[in-house]
Amino acid sequence: MSDAVYSEVVGTAGLSAAAFAALLLTLGRTPIASDRIGHHKTTFIFAVLVLAQALHATEEYTTEFYVAFPASLGLAPWSAAFFLAFNLTWLAVWIVSTIGLRTGNAVAFFPAWFLAIAAIANGVAHPLLALRAGGYFPGLATSPLLAVGGVFLWRRLMEETAVSGKVEKWKSGRSGSY
Repeated sequence: MSDAVYSEVVGTAGLSAAAFAALLLTLGRTPIASDRIGHHKTTFIFAVLVLAQALHATEEYTTEFYVAFPASLGLAPWSAAFFLAFNLTWLAVWIVSTIGLRTGNAVAFFPAWFLAIAAIANGVAHPLLALRAGGYFPGLATSPLLAVGGVFLWRRLMEETAVSGKVEKWKSGRSGSY
């Protein structure tokens, strides 16, 4: 495996873990029927957070996060093309997901959960990276927006979903085994 590919795989491992957690939440929680106002509220928060993520990715790109972050892990820098493709792909997925989220489509909850988790993680990681660097670290300025938006989206997603029957059945079947 080339140094560049290794750096991209290892450097994005945290986001891979966030995607796995989002998948577990999507499979373990079922969208509940709510009024249109509830879906619209969730979609609005999601859309605002997508815009905040676009602003954050712009800050990261202009301040060369794709060089600074891998270097902080002892990895080779990422190419600007990789960084842009990665971020633009997710932005496109999130934009398309707003349609499904607005109607309560279960599939649209995966990108929404992923954005909520990734936003909260960014809001924590960037200040820690700045502390470690002893000053500004690329992405720091917009990371608080992500943290706050991520928490709001998380809360809305929890209100819009309930533990699925499969999870409840599994939990009840294990209750006597302790």
